[in-house]
Order: sequence, then C-alpha cells, then structure tokens
Amino acid sequence: MPPIINAQDISKAFGANPLFQNVSFTVSEGDRIGLIGPNGSGKSTLLRILAGDVTPDSGEMAFRKRIRLSYVEQDSTFMPGATVRSVAQSAMEKAAVAESERGTRFAETLGRAGFKDLDAEASTLSGGWQKRLAIVEALVRAPDILLLDEPTNHLDLAGIEWLEDLLAAASFACVVVSHDRYFLENVATEMAELNRTYPDGLLRVSGGYSRFLEKKEEFLHAQSKRQEALENLVHREIEWLRRGAKARTRKSKARIDKAGELMGELADLNARTRSGTALIDFSATDRKTKRLIELEEVSCKVGDRTLFTGLNFVITAGMRVGLVGPNGSGKTTLLRLLRGELSATAGEIRRADWLRIVYFDQTRQLDPDITLRRALAPDSDSVIYQDRVIHVASWAARFLFTGEQLNQPIGRLSGGERARVLIAQLMLQPADVLLLDEPTNDLDIPTLDILEENLLEYRGALVLVTHDPALATRADRIVTLKDGEVVSDEMQNSE
Repeated sequence: MPPIINAQDISKAFGANPLFQNVSFTVSEGDRIGLIGPNGSGKSTLLRILAGDVTPDSGEMAFRKRIRLSYVEQDSTFMPGATVRSVAQSAMEKAAVAESERGTRFAETLGRAGFKDLDAEASTLSGGWQKRLAIVEALVRAPDILLLDEPTNHLDLAGIEWLEDLLAAASFACVVVSHDRYFLENVATEMAELNRTYPDGLLRVSGGYSRFLEKKEEFLHAQSKRQEALENLVHREIEWLRRGAKARTRKSKARIDKAGELMGELADLNARTRSGTALIDFSATDRKTKRLIELEEVSCKVGDRTLFTGLNFVITAGMRVGLVGPNGSGKTTLLRLLRGELSATAGEIRRADWLRIVYFDQTRQLDPDITLRRALAPDSDSVIYQDRVIHVASWAARFLFTGEQLNQPIGRLSGGERARVLIAQLMLQPADVLLLDEPTNDLDIPTLDILEENLLEYRGALVLVTHDPALATRADRIVTLKDGEVVSDEMQNSE
C-alpha cells in the first residue's frame, strides 16, 4: 500500500535563509514518528507542509486520496465564548462526522481526556487543559493521521500519561514534534532528526529515542572518520600542487580536478558538521540577606475556586524550589503571588527590601514585529552583561543566532528560538530570585541540557514550575499543589 503522505526532495526557505533542502519524508499506516531537530531547523514548517497548510518551494508532495488529517499546532487558541462542548461539536461538524456517531464519539473522547465541566469557556482553561482540548478537537474528527507540534508543552504528568496511552493504542498514524525525551522514548516507533549535519538533511531510525541516540552516534563516528580521511587526502593533494603540477598533461589535469572535488566535499562536510550550543548563564546578585520571601498561611481563590490554602514556606538565598502539580492547580498563580503581581486571599507574604525578582513567563510575550536586534538590545547595538559591554551580534551568536537574523522580525522565529530570546533578556537582569514558569517548553535537546546545568550552578534563589521529571529532581525542595491544597512539601537531598 502506498504511503499516506509522500514528500520527496522538498525544500523550504524564508527569504534568503533555507530551512531545509531536498528532504524526503514518508508517513505510512501505523507509523508513530518522533521528529526532533535544533531550534529553527524547520520542524514546525515541515509539519505544516505535511498538513497541507504550507507549500514547499520545490519537490513533490503526494497524499493518499480521501485521507482524514488532523493537525495540532504548538499554541492552542479558541474562539471567544467557545466552550469545551462547542469546540468538540464544531470539530465534528466541520469533519462531516455522521450524526449517528457524534454522541458516542463525543462522550468517549472527552471522558477519556478527563473533562468534567463541558460548559467551561475554553479560553479560561489553564494552558495544560487548553492543550488537552486542542488534542480532543483533533481526535473527534477520527483522523487517519495526526500531526502534533510539541503536544506535551503545558501538560502535567497525568496529561502526558493520557497522551502516551492514547497514542500507543491508536489505529491512526502520527508524527510528533517534541523535545520531551521520556515522551519520545515511550511513544515513538521511529525517530527522525531534521538537521543539516546529515547529507540528506534527515536521519531516520526505527525504534525509540534511545535507539536513535545509538544510531546517531554510529553515524557521527563514521562521518568523523570520513572527515579525517578527507582532510589527509586534501593535505596530500595541496602538497602535490605546491610542488608545481604540470596541468597541461592529461594525468595532471585529472588529478587537479580530483583535488578540487575532494576540497569541495570537505568544505561541504565542514559546513554541515559546524554546530554550537547556547551559552546560558543567569546572573545572581551578591545579596547577603538570608530570608528573601516568607509565606505564612497563604491562601488563594479565583472566583469560587480555592487554588490552595495554608501555604507556609521560606525562600532563602541559594534555595532551588520545584513547584509541581496538575494543570490548573495554581502553580503559575503562586509565581505571580511571589512576584507581587497578585495579592493573596488570606495569609501574609513578606519580601526582603529592594528584592530583585526576574520572571520567565510561560506565555513568552514578545512583540512579533520588532527585529531580533531590538529584542536583544533595545537601546543600542550593545548590551552590558556582568559589567562587560558586548556587541549585539556577539550576544546573538551566544544564543546561536546568525548576523543575518538580526534584522528579521521576532514573529519569524520558532518557539524554541523565541525562548532563547527571553533567556537572553533575563540573563541581563541580575536577580535575587529567579521565577521560571515552564522554561523548557520548545527548547531543543542540547539547549535543555545547557539550561539544566546552568540552573544547578545558579547562586541565587530559584522557583521552577516544570513537568520535566529530570529538571524537577534538581530542586532542593519540591512543593506539590493538588485539589486546593499543598499535598506535599518535601526537602530533597542536596547534591
């Protein structure tokens, strides 16, 4: 049977900057493909091409006739006034689902997703529940293929387990763009990395994420050996040319031509293997105050709903607090209370005088129309970082941006690239307390590793909201919010 989607030798560029070139990608019955790659490599664009929303600049696209395709974007948005019920019903109507099937499909899909209040307004749901609803909206259409872009962003652990179970038992094929290593290991039966390091622009491996890492290591080792052999060959040919080759003879001309081919191959290999990592290093102040923020019997209600009550703890200099709990339990609200943006319903929050708090917002609000240059350096062409003046081009390079990107609008950047812009902005602000709300969303795997290492070395106090188990275990103290109360508040062993 032919593939459901068959993309051959497709390329896509925005302006003069190619995202990827001559990439081939097929999706067949039963495939569960995990798609990874560096931020800005074009993963979301490739997914939109597979969805039929974007046309490639070149190459051939073939879709099986009458396929039903559902696509869930990174950011979940719903019409004003839409409820959980109306979102699902509207999706079935648009997909022309038979009236006789709608009731059963509606009840089963929303029931398994865990929705209880079907008349809740979609836009008022937490980020995790909005993500669940976006996935439900795709599922009720009964797709043959489901395309998911960063589906675990904002999902709590229960939500991620629900999605893992759903995909494992699904009859449809799916392609999932994700940087969640545990999720990929549990879900994917094939892995593909979009990266210019590979000659075909893509490395595809059967198996989960750990199997992919083994095969990638084998490929990079073989490529390194080829690069070393090429360098030796080119060196010998250059030495021969320096001795004064007689280009007029047929044999000499052929050898000169061959030397040119070898140099071209080596240059191409060097260009593909050139890579970097973001240099993340948050700045802490040298504040000597021990007790920075104290919470005494703090409670918070939103409308008639109690998020938490009787919360007591002290944030001291150098402490790392992990804040976990289900979607909608009040984690982001608690960060806003710590910041002073909201007031507690009851209890008292005391902050040290002149406390400097830096906040990473999970919604990542950036003006899409300003250029990368102005986002990184608003007032001039340089920034001051740890008492040093750094040119904006050098500052951008630290976060893996090229000089050509400086004049591009922020709106053209990928989700992971926008996260790097925010991190760059935060690094310029020395902090007594760093509040991070799901900072790992959209970051590629190498940048995740760098972020984890830096947070371990950060000398200031840190409060971190995350659903990443590996990152949560780096905290000294875990505070868990659930069902309107603090169900656990435990100290972890320091490393």
